[in-house]
Amino acid sequence: MADTRQYGDLATQLLLESRRSTQTDTLAKYNDPLVRSLIREQRELERAADTLVETEQNARGPPPPGLLIIQTAINRNKRCLLAYHAHRLSMLQNLYWACGGALPHLLTNSDLRSRMSPHEVDYLRQYNASLMEFRSDFTYELDIMSGIEKPPKEIHVRVRVVRECGVVQTENGSIDFKRGERYVVRRADVENLIVQGFLEEV
Repeated sequence: MADTRQYGDLATQLLLESRRSTQTDTLAKYNDPLVRSLIREQRELERAADTLVETEQNARGPPPPGLLIIQTAINRNKRCLLAYHAHRLSMLQNLYWACGGALPHLLTNSDLRSRMSPHEVDYLRQYNASLMEFRSDFTYELDIMSGIEKPPKEIHVRVRVVRECGVVQTENGSIDFKRGERYVVRRADVENLIVQGFLEEV
């Protein structure tokens, strides 16, 4: 490569951007120019590696040191690209759950929408569709996505069934919650049922 920039500089910039985003707990604007430049660098490195392989094809012995350096740079760039995108997807999922799974609320926020790439918007839509499909397997009364506002103070809780909610799968097996009966169960297994009013603490 003709310019003075070193291999890995662009990838380092992406990682620094992710780190700043984590420290400020904000989703930075998707850096499309930098990602495209890094992909161009990858293609140039792959062409250089192919050229080295072709010239050394007839030679016996270990691969040339240049090829090892280029391969290391290619692998590092790939890892940095994956880390950058995984970090952004994690932040998008956190934003989705922070607003209670209200996708229209996220997508109508023009400031947030301007910071996302079109592919990230598609990802959020597919993520929401997958959750809705999973949720549809349950009865319409049981909302598995409802928020839990206070952290639990005890591991187990004594509850009374206010409204019948059927068989619920818990960590220790399935329980058939019948109206009027009392149970001692793990709080984590029934927190959503308490929030939705199927069970009440006694």
